[in-house]
Amino acid sequence: MKQNSINVPADVPSSFRNFYSKAFSEITHDSGRLMLFAGDQKIEHLNKDFYGEGISKDDADPIHLFNIASRAKIGVFATQLGLIAKYGLDFPKIPYLVKMNSKTGIVKTVQRDPVSTSMISIDAVMRFKQSSGLNICGIGYTIYLGSEFEHIMLHEAAKYVFEAHQKGLISVLWIYPRGKAVLDEKDPHVIAGAAGVAATLGADFVKVNPPKKEGSNSAEMLKEAVSAAGRTKLVCAGGSSTDVEKFLTGLHDQIHVGGASGNATGRNIHQKPLDEAIRFCNAIYAITVDNKSVKDALSIYNKKS
Repeated sequence: MKQNSINVPADVPSSFRNFYSKAFSEITHDSGRLMLFAGDQKIEHLNKDFYGEGISKDDADPIHLFNIASRAKIGVFATQLGLIAKYGLDFPKIPYLVKMNSKTGIVKTVQRDPVSTSMISIDAVMRFKQSSGLNICGIGYTIYLGSEFEHIMLHEAAKYVFEAHQKGLISVLWIYPRGKAVLDEKDPHVIAGAAGVAATLGADFVKVNPPKKEGSNSAEMLKEAVSAAGRTKLVCAGGSSTDVEKFLTGLHDQIHVGGASGNATGRNIHQKPLDEAIRFCNAIYAITVDNKSVKDALSIYNKKS
């Protein structure tokens, strides 16, 4: 996908169209697909994703995320601005996506429906980009659709997608149906509805959980969400750590059966030791961007340095 064939949204001003096209081309490597390395879980899941049984000791230190992102093949690295500010100058070549909102999981849905509001403004992101010189390509925002507070998050997300486009930044929405009113978070129709909401908000990409329904194929069910998203490209969340071959097979099916445009993976990558995390990242990239088979991707993963 060359820059001149990228569908630039109408809310990107003419003065920023080239910047937007360049950012989109860079994070997708001209493939139209996104390999998003998610490193925003230090707020979302606190330390349980970074320390404990089955997790590499490398993952205890935040620099592990940056070591992976700087050495592995990725599209973009998503994390909060504070971490980028602390480590970014040591890793200036990483393409960054600033996560605008986050919340912990300490307050459970049975206590209160989830709500996550912004921690920073687009203007602040742009000031940081200009002063640091770092490669800030886009912003991300999470919406908990079905929460009694969804109106707050929908309002902020719409505002940030528009403001990001006004500055030529790519926008990615994490949309998770969640709250007491949501009976099944993985219902394929609900997931498709979330994808459609992202389209109405003008997002460039939407990150959703793969649909699940007993007796049905997840990748096949994903087609409904991809269609609902329209020109908003859909990527699937990686979820909790799982078997490497199972993960890569699922990813291949999401893309080639379901029609997804990539993935957003965190724990399955960063919970591994650095060398293995890099190899797994490269295997995911091979399927997502280079259009390789599962067999080829496994060969990349198994080739130890």
